Amino acid sequence: MSYEKVLQAKKFIIGTKQAVKALHEGTVLELIVAVDADRKVTAQVINEAKERNVPIHYADSMKKLGKACRIQVGAAAVAIIR
Repeated sequence: MSYEKVLQAKKFIIGTKQAVKALHEGTVLELIVAVDADRKVTAQVINEAKERNVPIHYADSMKKLGKACRIQVGAAAVAIIR
């Protein structure tokens, strides 16, 4: 389900650092986090999303999430933006 959200999204940001920046800017509609990503990597972006009441969805694989974003590597987090 979360992969389809990425495929249908017109604009999205890949990566935890960029997602945190977008959350600070207030442009994130939804956040998708890979379950198999390192918790140390995703903790900050998850906390930021919770603080801002941004819906968080979980994908089961970084590799599949990266593929849904049309990149050759895995993605720990993807932010769907306005």
